[in-house]
Amino acid sequence: MLARALEAQGVATTSISMVREHTEKVKPPRALFVPFPFGHALGRPDDPALQHRVLAAALALLGEPAGPVLRDFPDDGPGEEPPAPTQASAIAPAATIPGDAVAEAMAMQPYRVQWLTTSHGRTAFGLAAVPAERVGEVVRFLQIFVEGGDADLPERPPELARPGFIRYCADDLKALYFEGRLATKPGASGDEIVRWFWSETAAGQLLRRVRDRLDGSDDPRSKAAAFGVAR
Repeated sequence: MLARALEAQGVATTSISMVREHTEKVKPPRALFVPFPFGHALGRPDDPALQHRVLAAALALLGEPAGPVLRDFPDDGPGEEPPAPTQASAIAPAATIPGDAVAEAMAMQPYRVQWLTTSHGRTAFGLAAVPAERVGEVVRFLQIFVEGGDADLPERPPELARPGFIRYCADDLKALYFEGRLATKPGASGDEIVRWFWSETAAGQLLRRVRDRLDGSDDPRSKAAAFGVAR
């Protein structure tokens, strides 16, 4: 719909599709279907040649008349799409887990800094707008919440309800751990990192408790926030 609105104003558009059937029904003006897994619209990571070919093929559609035009990217996909990472609910905690989540999170911060160097600054951290150097405060905020308290952080905008901010803090905490783990174990798969986080870290167990308190509330905003914290 957005593409058609832009075209109506004289701006040519092109797009990349990952679900051909949906694109056939929606009928954007121009679309390039790519046979890659979700999250990899430009192809394999660390393959700039392939990524440039995908971009060039998508931009080449601008030479097509307003369609709908749907073209297939000529390269084959990487084969069967890998399974989604295992959810927390399917991962049992390890027998021994660190007890100090604040100290654990602070110890992960240098590894995340290392990740930023290797990833050229790319990060999923920052939703809550609390600097990573203060991750200990984020952990303590979440601990007070699961203990029944009503702590807050100055970064929460007045218009953002607390459940939403808690979800942002949880996502930032996961991002810090995942990126830190990638820095120390660059060959680890996504599923390996997820299993490590939910099984062996104090932060993982804390987020399980955050999820449980949010889900146990009668507030629909809390229940909605609980959905993605620790499934």
